Amino acid sequence: MAAADTAKNTVDKMTAASNVAFKDGVEKTLAALNDANATSKKNLEAVVASVTAATKGAEALGAQAMAYSKSAFETQTAAAKSLSGAKSVQEVVELQTAFAKGAMESYMAEMGRMSEIVAASVKDSMKPLNERMTAMVERLQATR
Repeated sequence: MAAADTAKNTVDKMTAASNVAFKDGVEKTLAALNDANATSKKNLEAVVASVTAATKGAEALGAQAMAYSKSAFETQTAAAKSLSGAKSVQEVVELQTAFAKGAMESYMAEMGRMSEIVAASVKDSMKPLNERMTAMVERLQATR
């Protein structure tokens, strides 16, 4: 009987230890899944924020391009009217030279503004992704 009691106690202890180990394993797995879900959610939110910023940048760039096109058209129309009213070849050359110079300066200034919009858009759209990458690197370093 003593041997049977000892065997029973041993089996009971092993069963209890197995149950505890199983429960701990399940809890750790669930915690890891919850953590993975939270990380995935944050990553998705970062992608959405990035795409939103890029879309805003594209809209701003499109609006700027439309405004420039309208302005350039108006300038070209005014220049054509001026040229049609010129009284001499010399006046035509002067008007054309002034128009060309102004058009080039306007174009260069517009390209500068558009470059600034693109740079700001890229910066804004990369910010959420960079933040997530930094968080992931910090997390990996913390687990070392």
